Amino acid sequence: MDGFIRALGMMSGTSLDGVDAAMIETDGIRIAGFGRSAYAAYGDNEAHVLHAALGRWQGGEGVAEAAALSVAAHAGLAADFPEAELVGYHGQTLAHDPKGRGTHQAGDGAALARALGRPVVWDFRSEDVRQGGEGAPLAPFFHWACAHWAVGQGHLPQAPVAFLNLGGVGNITWVDPSAAGPEAPGACLAFDTGPANAPVNDLMRARLGRERDEGGALALSGTVSESVIGGFLAHPYFTRLPPKSLDRDDFSSLSTAVADLSDADAAATLTEATAAAVGAGMAFMPRPPATLLVCGGGRHNRAMMAALARRVAAEVVPVEAAGLDGDMIEAQAFGWLAVRVLRGLPTSGPETTGAPAPVCGGRISYP
Repeated sequence: MDGFIRALGMMSGTSLDGVDAAMIETDGIRIAGFGRSAYAAYGDNEAHVLHAALGRWQGGEGVAEAAALSVAAHAGLAADFPEAELVGYHGQTLAHDPKGRGTHQAGDGAALARALGRPVVWDFRSEDVRQGGEGAPLAPFFHWACAHWAVGQGHLPQAPVAFLNLGGVGNITWVDPSAAGPEAPGACLAFDTGPANAPVNDLMRARLGRERDEGGALALSGTVSESVIGGFLAHPYFTRLPPKSLDRDDFSSLSTAVADLSDADAAATLTEATAAAVGAGMAFMPRPPATLLVCGGGRHNRAMMAALARRVAAEVVPVEAAGLDGDMIEAQAFGWLAVRVLRGLPTSGPETTGAPAPVCGGRISYP
């Protein structure tokens, strides 16, 4: 495959709501164009299988079922994209302990390649962890490509910006789009900010049987517990220098801290905690970004966006302001990263995952 490749990126995040799929045309450096996208929600039984396997490693109870479900769900959605020449498959993160047991994304890319009859790039994180990196976040190099594209399209000035992804866990990337490439020194700085949608989603599911606080309506009706926020920000993670990353449940104590609050106050407090974590992370930016581009499900939460605007000294806007699709950036990222793996280009580096040198992660499976 030479020149620009039509790649399909697929992502199922730690919010466990479903699978995103998005086409991108790229040579692994430049973005030539964005294509179709689609989303397939998990049913109640599928979500239950995935939730039951969270925190477990290879061979653990329920892991084989979760892996098989992941392959089947991705294969079903990918079949709707016959134009894809290559597929980037993230798999389902069940556990992440980069300084201990490693990282675990359930799913078999070789089985997916056989099912689709097309090459699949997968297991993006393991090599970075093996070389001493955090294995996350992995979207930052793609954020550089997006900023570079947006500058060329006239959507952004040639100045540093930050991308904030609010999925189950929050991660932020500071980007200088004028750098020669994403692996160049000073081009990117990235790290996980803290919990994002996961604590609020878990609260809504446990107390009200809903998947999320739609639009932040419940949080907007509540009052933030400042004592809970103060205790939360005292966690040593927030003073640890980046790059750094988190497991979905590293802040499970936050849910315990709001256990005695009303539904509305608990939702308000958990939402504020996400924004407070982002605010704390801004202290590590090489230069203050003029704009914070928010992507992921959290940008639809009005309470979350208002809290970010209070906590961050930058313009806080949905990433659509830069001509990008905030629901599909992570899926697009794994299509772009798949092409980089195919070309032997770095997918992470010292300033994004803490690996000692740029790493080309990922495995390629052919049908």
